[in-house]
Amino acid sequence: MDLPFSESAFLDLFGAYNQDLWAAVIAVWIITIAVVIRTWLKPRNDAAVVILLAAHWLWSGVVYHWIYFRTINSAAAIFAGLFVVQGALFAWAGLAHQGRFTAPRSLRGVVGLGLVGYGLIYPLMGIALGLQYPRLPLFAVPCPTALITAGLLLMSSGLPRVVNVVPILWTIIGSSAAIVLGIRADLALVAAGALLLLDTLAPRALGSR
Repeated sequence: MDLPFSESAFLDLFGAYNQDLWAAVIAVWIITIAVVIRTWLKPRNDAAVVILLAAHWLWSGVVYHWIYFRTINSAAAIFAGLFVVQGALFAWAGLAHQGRFTAPRSLRGVVGLGLVGYGLIYPLMGIALGLQYPRLPLFAVPCPTALITAGLLLMSSGLPRVVNVVPILWTIIGSSAAIVLGIRADLALVAAGALLLLDTLAPRALGSR
C-alpha cells in the first residue's frame, strides 16, 4: 500500500494539530469520559451519547481531515465528506432520540466497553508504544473516534444499521495505514472493524443486547 506522504510528514501533521488544538483535545477527552461513565452507571435512551458521537465525527471530518490532513493527502477531502455524513447521521439519530445503551452485563457489553476503554486510553498508547509528544495521534482524531464508536454501537440498540457503515470502512482504511506507518496503537481497529461487521451481518452472534 503506497501512501502519498511519508511517516515523518504524518507525524509532523499530528505535531501541528496537537500544538494548535491541545485544549480542545483535552476537553473532548474529558467530556467523552464523563458521558461514558454516566451512561455506564445509568443506561437508558440517551441522546447525549449519540450527539457526542456526532460531535466526534463532525470534528474529525472538518477539523482533522479537511483543515489538517488535506494538506498532505488529497484523499482527505473524501474522508472529510464521509465523516461529515456520519456525523449528520448520528445527529439525526440523537435528535430523534434513537439509541439505548446497555451496561456491560453480557459478552456484547463487555466487548463494547473494552473498545470504548481502549479508545479512552488511546492518548497514552502511542507514548507507551514508542512515539513522542506532540508527534503522535492523541484524541479527537479519526482512529480513537472509530474505536469508541464501535464500542458504543456494540452496546446500543435502536440505531439504524446504516450508522455502522462508515465506521467499518474507516477501520479498514485506518488499520491498513497503521500497518504501513507503524502506528501500532491503531491495530486495534482490526478487531473493532471485525466485531462491528459481525454485529451488522449477524446481530445475534455476540449475544443479547
